[in-house]
Amino acid sequence: MSVLELVNVSKHFGAIQAVSEVSFSLEAGEVVGLMGDNGAGKSTLVKMIAGNFRPSHGAMYMEGRELIMHRPVEARQHGIEIVHQDLALCDNLTAAANVFLGRELRRGLGPFRILDYASMYKRAGQIFAELKSETRPRDLVKKMSGGQRQAVAIARTRLSDAKIVLMDEPTAAISVRQVAEVLNLIRRLRDQGITVVLISHRMPDVFDVADRVIVMRRGRKVADKKIAASSPEEVTGLITGAIEQV
Repeated sequence: MSVLELVNVSKHFGAIQAVSEVSFSLEAGEVVGLMGDNGAGKSTLVKMIAGNFRPSHGAMYMEGRELIMHRPVEARQHGIEIVHQDLALCDNLTAAANVFLGRELRRGLGPFRILDYASMYKRAGQIFAELKSETRPRDLVKKMSGGQRQAVAIARTRLSDAKIVLMDEPTAAISVRQVAEVLNLIRRLRDQGITVVLISHRMPDVFDVADRVIVMRRGRKVADKKIAASSPEEVTGLITGAIEQV
């Protein structure tokens, strides 16, 4: 059974049709590249999966049950996490504080409860170890590289029992070495049975780490292929319209 299935999902904003009748499924423990030019409908599609928008038409199913969400917090409750392009980190806080931001652990009784820093540092350290990241819980985010910042953002998704992680341009504007680090983090999520949707303009990254690629153009899905059965040239043609559909 697919972990998530979209059936003829569409979204319009007044007269603007952002997404038109898109259908696909996501399997547990696979990395799916979502590609397309600006305005292709990728962001709108991801926001529907993340609970920001409700589809105008069509339906989404999670493990066979219809998925109806009104707020992003409901997506998290269903095991859907998102790592935004801007990462939404607080530079003045430690890695552990960012991991637990909004979900801080506390100890004590009744109104006399204080932040349990020791437990948060310990759990954050365990998550970084699982991800095989060199990031340390007490490190300040403002002193981190782009790859380390991505590790912190990804670590936040591990606090809950995430089934799907949506990653928006995680390798944009970082060095080659940091790109390799982020792609390794994605592989480790996949190895733990988590489905990753990689939204990216970087063709080499998608072909390096993804199992499958979905291509959007003008709000429609024009391809859904195994990486082994496609090529960067074909995907480029699909994105630009030189190739209509496969």
